[in-house]
Amino acid sequence: MESLSSLDALTIYFSQSSAITIVVLSLLSLYFVTTFWIFLDRFYVLRSRINVEARSLKALYSGQSKSVADNSLIFTYLSRVEHPNKAILEAASSDAIRVATKGLTWLSIIASTSPFIGLFGTVIGILETFSKLGTQSSASLSVVAPAISEALIATAAGIAVAIFAYTFHLILKRKAYELSSLLSSQAEVILSKKD
Repeated sequence: MESLSSLDALTIYFSQSSAITIVVLSLLSLYFVTTFWIFLDRFYVLRSRINVEARSLKALYSGQSKSVADNSLIFTYLSRVEHPNKAILEAASSDAIRVATKGLTWLSIIASTSPFIGLFGTVIGILETFSKLGTQSSASLSVVAPAISEALIATAAGIAVAIFAYTFHLILKRKAYELSSLLSSQAEVILSKKD
């Protein structure tokens, strides 16, 4: 017997699937792509910002600079006031963190909803299997098992998407914390030099 290629097996799977199963797997595919897009975009932005703020903080600590670097997120706010104060530095830090954590809510939504979407697809697949079996005169394990295993693909896909989304959410949350910590440290150093 000739073995099927992965593409052939996938084609057969989709041709035998219901519209709901195809919609569920398409939605999970969209979730998967969105998860990676958000992660890669935010990860590189956060990493870049952390590097800039770390260099700025190092220059402040070592005395090489009396203020933050020109490319620091805080610089724009400090350049608008004559004397730095706690309120303006907190506003700068808060604004920077708000922008940096954009997309985390979507990762959280995807992580929490994708297993349920996959489960929904599995339940529909199992219901379809039992309705087809009701029309057949005999239903053996060799007929039921492949149909049920095909239905479980949606659950597996939902769990896989959730794992990536949740993991990426935690990684980005940690990076946002690092950025927040660097901004707070710079604010403290600037305020201490003012006194």
